[in-house]
Formats: sequence, C-alpha cells, structure tokens
Amino acid sequence: MAKIYFKKSFIAPKMKPKKEVISFLLDYSKALKVVKSERTTFEFIAN
Repeated sequence: MAKIYFKKSFIAPKMKPKKEVISFLLDYSKALKVVKSERTTFEFIAN
C-alpha cells in the first residue's frame, strides 16, 4: 500500500521568474499600505 503513495508521477519543474516580475512585485509590496478599522479594511497604493 505504501507504493501507491510514493509514485514519481508528478515532478514540479523549477520555476525561474524574470527579473522584471520580481522587481514589480517588490515595488508593489513596498507601495501597498493596509489600514484596518473596526468595520472595514482600506488598501492604498502610494505611487
């Protein structure tokens, strides 16, 4: 029964994102400001 769960049928490929994508995500996360109040949550992007 252990052999059923250890088949090598799925091997995830190594993912190498582009430098532009990493730069975009880092800049976005630096600009994002989340403010939580009692009832709502506000998200601001300061560009």
